[in-house]
Amino acid sequence: MVRRQRRRRPRQPARHITAARTASAPPTRMECDPPMGLNATGTGRNASQHPAPLPAAPSVDPRVRIVVIGHVTTDVIVLPHGDVTQGDDNEARIRISPGGQAANTAAWLAWQSAPVTLVTSVGDDPEGHARITELSESGVDCAARRCHGAATGSVVVIADAHNRTMMSQRGANVRLTPRDIDTALATRPDTGHIHLSAYVLLDTESRPAGLRALTVARERRLSISIDAASAGLLHQAGPARCREWMRGIDVLIANAEEACALTGSTNDELAARGLTATATHVVVKRGSHGALWARRDGPDIDVPAHPAVAIDSTGAGDAFAAGLLTGFTAGSDPRTTLRQAAALGAAAVSTIGARPRTLSPTAPHPAAPSSARAILPHRGGPHA
Repeated sequence: MVRRQRRRRPRQPARHITAARTASAPPTRMECDPPMGLNATGTGRNASQHPAPLPAAPSVDPRVRIVVIGHVTTDVIVLPHGDVTQGDDNEARIRISPGGQAANTAAWLAWQSAPVTLVTSVGDDPEGHARITELSESGVDCAARRCHGAATGSVVVIADAHNRTMMSQRGANVRLTPRDIDTALATRPDTGHIHLSAYVLLDTESRPAGLRALTVARERRLSISIDAASAGLLHQAGPARCREWMRGIDVLIANAEEACALTGSTNDELAARGLTATATHVVVKRGSHGALWARRDGPDIDVPAHPAVAIDSTGAGDAFAAGLLTGFTAGSDPRTTLRQAAALGAAAVSTIGARPRTLSPTAPHPAAPSSARAILPHRGGPHA
């Protein structure tokens, strides 16, 4: 009797694991007083409806938890109708929306389904509750301390398609402490990258928290990026002093004015090249002229601006940073990463406000695998 050979079925790729099924991943937590507590996983209410698929290749998920440190604010955005006449009435379109450089970047990271934690401090007020609620529902894991007796930061932004002028009340943002940093990082062992808004360093009250973040990141051999934040504040703090704080980081993100403020140069390309003595990679945002990537160990790379119908420039740089960070931590090449960053910046200028207007088609992971720290090359990043 001849036995019939059983026909083998072609091997099927592994099924995607949804956030709801990842039982081995530790849940994220929002660290704040009980009235502000939300979804314990920090994934937001739509996570089960939109599971985030793991990539088919490579076999190990390249994404790592990105911890963003910095401000949360309420933005009052003013879009004047035409030129502003000083000392008279002016018509404008006005919108109140969530903001803050670090919070905006965290929201855009979550929009890309990147595992992200925001370390911040907010006021003991309705605005603080609302800002953390919005971030949590968008997929950001919030390590937010509520400061009794302090108001949540607020900013008035007078903006057009290309420029914005800001008047800030930092409020509870300046109360961020080294202990806040230690607590957040101690409870998130899957952290692979620290992204620090320079506003934390540039304010004397919150500076110890920023310096602590850099110290812990170096001790744990995590990759580090800093957003330069403000040319005016860099000048006030002293460019040489700022460069010393930033020395040895992996990525410095700055616009052309900030890069020149840090170096004293009047040419953003020369400034970027000079700053590679401070950071391994320097990325300069050049507005409608695109972006430049200067590397310590390779030629400069530049890409044009992504096409967009510009409406409001608020938060465009924060979205750009989020696109840059997802590419950098995944090990993408600089040109691809810059294009990704430019595309997110274009999405931000195409709408009013500093945050994504819709949830990502896939919800963020509640937590990155504990092995994620081994995926990101230490001290120098994937492009070193």
